[in-house]
Amino acid sequence: MGNRPEELRALLDSVAKQDGDPVEVVVVGNGSPVPDVPGGVRTVELPENLGIPGGRNAGIEAFGPSGRDVDILMFLDDDGLLPEHDTAELCRGAFTDDARLGIVSFRIADPGTGVTQRRHVPRLRASDPMRSSRVTTFLGGANAVRTQVFAEVGGLPDAFFYAHEETDLAWRALDAGWAIDYRSDMVLHHPTTAPSRHAVYHRMVARNRVWLARRNLPAVLVPVYLGVWLALTLLRRPSIPALRAWFGGFREGWTTDCGPRRPMRWRTVWRLTRLGRPPII
Repeated sequence: MGNRPEELRALLDSVAKQDGDPVEVVVVGNGSPVPDVPGGVRTVELPENLGIPGGRNAGIEAFGPSGRDVDILMFLDDDGLLPEHDTAELCRGAFTDDARLGIVSFRIADPGTGVTQRRHVPRLRASDPMRSSRVTTFLGGANAVRTQVFAEVGGLPDAFFYAHEETDLAWRALDAGWAIDYRSDMVLHHPTTAPSRHAVYHRMVARNRVWLARRNLPAVLVPVYLGVWLALTLLRRPSIPALRAWFGGFREGWTTDCGPRRPMRWRTVWRLTRLGRPPII
């Protein structure tokens, strides 16, 4: 968004210091001018804020249709930083060693404390962030994706704007036979934050949860999945304004166009279940 030039420069410096072949970099200004960047860094300035998935899709297309000019695309939030010099090489090795690996989710750690928030471990059993594993989703601001995934299943859902766009892509990738890994040894430093800091958080989380289910789940699982999330939301006892915004988004998710519906196969449901996260939670 152009409002963190110092953090962006530190991130770009950390990318330039990666071992192995140089990493090609594109910085997307999502409805804002791009601050000064080092030579060799390409920029894309969008005339309006397209949201997180729309901005990342623009970055993908900067490397050709579906990113086909390169084999792997790494996505990094502009206030993050790669503290180690071997992250790019670890990515290359991971995708080379496993031909069906489609997405790698990095471990996000606070630069001051080293703590990884529980919500940044993309699995239900999140108590040990140092354990790498197969997972069913990934972290949007700290990941790498094989570009063949985008060619096969499409990009991130633009209309989501914010929240759950990663899970939508992850479910489509898993249904196409790709695997997703959480790797604790690939680290992005990022200050600890709360997602609810965004004014649109409660509405879009609820709306996009409904869209996610309507787009991807077998019909019989849609009410089960959304019923579980409704119960979990109420158990967390949000404030009255937050709950009002949540229910407004939940209603919006049912009354607005969610995009193309391509329900996953039942064998993908079973695969998600074996990985520890059946698509009802």
